[in-house]
Amino acid sequence: MTEPLTSVLIVDAANVVGSVPDGWWRHRRGAAERLRDRLAERTGPDGRGGEEVILVVEGAARGIASVPGVRVESAPGSGDDRIVELAAAHAGRPCVVVTADRALRERVKAYGAQCAGPRTVRPSQEDTR
Repeated sequence: MTEPLTSVLIVDAANVVGSVPDGWWRHRRGAAERLRDRLAERTGPDGRGGEEVILVVEGAARGIASVPGVRVESAPGSGDDRIVELAAAHAGRPCVVVTADRALRERVKAYGAQCAGPRTVRPSQEDTR
């Protein structure tokens, strides 16, 4: 019997972080780390959420560490280009890209990825106060 394919969740950190006006621009790296930690809470240390979670960071957030349950990919250039590369590498597996960027959504759909908006992974406004 064949094991079902694990789904992949690829998160556009810059887009998700930028969707909440909570002062993230003062400390971009810290905002990306908080997002990473929220994603880790969602999946648990052993990935028991049933999905592989990849957080793509760029710019000032580059270099933050992966944690159990969340692999962090530091884009050497454009975060969007790295997300497209990852979607292409995971073609044939259930894949969801979290971003509100319309152009990026079109690019990853070419590889069979589905898309979801930032609200699927960000805290509610009440959680940011």
